[in-house]
Amino acid sequence: MMQPSDVRASCESERQLDRLLAVRALSVDLCQGLEPEDLVAQSMPDASPLKWHLAHTTWFFETFVLRPRLPDYRVFDPGFAELFNSYYVGAGPRYLRAARGMLTRPALRTVLQYRSHVEQALRRLFERDGASDEIQAIVELGIHHEQQHQELMLTDVLHLFSLNPLKPAWRDLPAPTRHAARPLHWLERPGGRDALGYDGGAFHFDHEAPAHTVWLQPHAIADRAVCNAEFADFVRDAGYRNPLLWLSDGWATVQREQWRAPLYWSEDAQSQFTLGGECELDPAAPACHLSYFEADAFARWAGCRLPTEAEWESFARGQPVEGNLLGSGLFRPAPAGDGPQCFGDVWEWCASAFLAYPGFRPAAGAVGEYNGKFMSGQMVLRGGSCVTPRDHLRPSYRNFFYPHQRWQFMGLRLARDLG
Repeated sequence: MMQPSDVRASCESERQLDRLLAVRALSVDLCQGLEPEDLVAQSMPDASPLKWHLAHTTWFFETFVLRPRLPDYRVFDPGFAELFNSYYVGAGPRYLRAARGMLTRPALRTVLQYRSHVEQALRRLFERDGASDEIQAIVELGIHHEQQHQELMLTDVLHLFSLNPLKPAWRDLPAPTRHAARPLHWLERPGGRDALGYDGGAFHFDHEAPAHTVWLQPHAIADRAVCNAEFADFVRDAGYRNPLLWLSDGWATVQREQWRAPLYWSEDAQSQFTLGGECELDPAAPACHLSYFEADAFARWAGCRLPTEAEWESFARGQPVEGNLLGSGLFRPAPAGDGPQCFGDVWEWCASAFLAYPGFRPAAGAVGEYNGKFMSGQMVLRGGSCVTPRDHLRPSYRNFFYPHQRWQFMGLRLARDLG
């Protein structure tokens, strides 16, 4: 006779399998309407072909879930281990990242067969041992890993299409609601003792923990992200030509790359390229596709600064994870509504380097390379974007990128000192 705890574990296993398959199906759905050629090309070394994303997320489940735990699992193709490994040195050799666009083979149909093969094996694993805490933990990591790649799929195809003179659209998007940006309000925060990091029993990435004590100085934080109209003032005021506003590496990047506006803005600042093609620039929508260097320069021009990640998390804690996220179907930033808004639209740069929290310990083995090996030279972003799944986010979630990168939906929120 099954005990209540067994019933609960079985139900949780079924829910996780359903969620796993739904997330896997969404990855394929994001490719609907595209041509096979769209899924093969690689626009720059930071981006990857969509076909590679479909295969890599499958390789992750095959390598870290199925091969160690399903005795009768048959590897789909041994050659895929090198082709679709990303940066897990402990898992074996890796194909050159910058050359992923050269992988015309395996064909897309073979990659889809690979996905089906792995999903059938995952069903078998769940039938045999799905209630195991160990299985649920590694599968949950795989689900969130695939959700990260879903966001990358959209930003990578956006960058790819932006380079095409035909300016193709990934998909027809709903017409945005146009209205003036609401005034920015400042929320004063007293400072003092606070906590930073995840402190709970649900899923979180290793670099979100452990929770620890921090001390905040009195400060004020803006209740919304900086909008396009405000950033356009910076552009018109020759912000990209004033070296006094920029960090040294930022100014060197501006000169080298000849930046004059955010990525995807037209030269006259009247339109921007989006997943729906070329669209009129919405003055009230959050400014996006900004590097850390641009966000920092704008904040200095505005007489403000970027918030630290401790200030951001303290502000967001207790607020609902709601906003313009992947499920809204807009697929682009939208003007802020009433009241403070923490999540969605654009990832927000913080004035904090991506470093380990006190007491951080990566997981053992190759899966421990997931985050810890990147704690050098990158900056933290918080809050999610218009292409981030809602159930992927928490106030403690830490995203991270190099300060020159801007092809993601990256923006900024202002902060300033008090006293």
